Amino acid sequence: MPLFKLAGYISGPVLFLLLLLLPLNMDPLVGKVLAIAAWMVVWWMTEVVSLSVTALIPLTVFPLIGVMEIGEVAANYASPIVFLFFGGFVLALAIEKVDLHRRIALNIIRLTGISPDRIVLGFMLSTAFLSMWISNTATTVVMLPIALSVVQLLIHDEDGFTKNDRNFALSLMLGIAFAANVGGTATLIGTPPNTVLVGFMEQEFGTSLSFVKWLMLGFPFMLIMLFLIYFILVKWVYPNHLPRFDSSAALIKGELRKLGKIDREEAMVLTVFAATALLWIFRAPINKLIPGLSLSDAGISMLAALTLFSLPANMKAGKFVLEWKDTNRLPWGILILFGGGLALASGMAQAGIIDIIGDWISGYDSNPFLISALSIFVVLFMTELMSNVALVNIFIPVLAGIAIGLDLPILHLAIPATLASSCAFMLPMATPPNAIVFASGHVKVHQMARAGVMLNFLAVLLLILLAQFLVPMLF
Repeated sequence: MPLFKLAGYISGPVLFLLLLLLPLNMDPLVGKVLAIAAWMVVWWMTEVVSLSVTALIPLTVFPLIGVMEIGEVAANYASPIVFLFFGGFVLALAIEKVDLHRRIALNIIRLTGISPDRIVLGFMLSTAFLSMWISNTATTVVMLPIALSVVQLLIHDEDGFTKNDRNFALSLMLGIAFAANVGGTATLIGTPPNTVLVGFMEQEFGTSLSFVKWLMLGFPFMLIMLFLIYFILVKWVYPNHLPRFDSSAALIKGELRKLGKIDREEAMVLTVFAATALLWIFRAPINKLIPGLSLSDAGISMLAALTLFSLPANMKAGKFVLEWKDTNRLPWGILILFGGGLALASGMAQAGIIDIIGDWISGYDSNPFLISALSIFVVLFMTELMSNVALVNIFIPVLAGIAIGLDLPILHLAIPATLASSCAFMLPMATPPNAIVFASGHVKVHQMARAGVMLNFLAVLLLILLAQFLVPMLF
């Protein structure tokens, strides 16, 4: 075990015991919750055990030390937001199972053209679109083999693998990873940090975030970031100056031919996918039109999941579009991680820690603009070193307390910081997409960092602008 992980493994529980047993000048309940929070933060930051294992600490320790009854804690692990994401995961499983994601990606790439720059753009647009609905890791895993096939055409051409060829390969790999990271920011279900924020706001403050309003904020942010990523990679840092790749068009067409015509199962999944997206977007008007219907985002998500498990692909054989064994690939640990984050936030709220932070901040003449900018900057650069889900779980309750102290709407601080957690562009270990393309062998750490540091600062500036203008308009 690396030394820093061993230090985290020991210091987490030790810090918990010290804060629990030392006579500190504070409310005993506050001390207990802070002790558990300290243990969780240390283990989340060092990842000495799985993030999901750390997320079980509140479920086991809160009842033992008298913070909350086990039933009260367990309710966080069965929050409607957990089921919203469960349904989203099931929908993603179905899209992957029938190869619909591959068909969508190949068609987008085919439409964008065969010049090198347009190929990079096509891969980025395909990756971002898929990442809006399925996990950024799964999206990157799907896109990478297709991209590597295109790169192989260059390696085996007449002039070998030149510097311009290497720049193209580098732009393609980094474009896929970075587009996967920002693609999930466009929708509520696109990336786990978004759902952590939604769950926290609904549970602690009774505030619901609508799918449409988030789309109105997240989609423009995603598009602007995609343009910036494309420009930085292709036009500035790693220009390739290559001619058209006529052979790549044949490669894409060949891949589409292998898929064949859209089959019955793909059509079914596409129909459910489209219907689910439309219901999320038009939920509010439908509820007004049909009194007593009470559609919710989580309810729509679970309806989609139930439909996919119930749709017969072959009635005679008793085969359905999705079967329960398919859920072996579902990331159950992420659902537990959500629950643990919500439980910790619930404990902090119950102990009054959020109010304490608010009272402390209100005692200073703090500038809301500087607080917002600083929180964006800190979250964005911290997410290079630790899980964005764990970071948001830790940071959002603190920002809520700061917002209360400054008499600001909580979402004005929390939303930009949440979006910032998905903007890790510098290091391979920051996100799974970064790590996956790094493993391709076409990307070195200093090459990722060179483009990534520029994109990090541009993302900070863009988020500060959104926080000042677009977030207040929508929320």
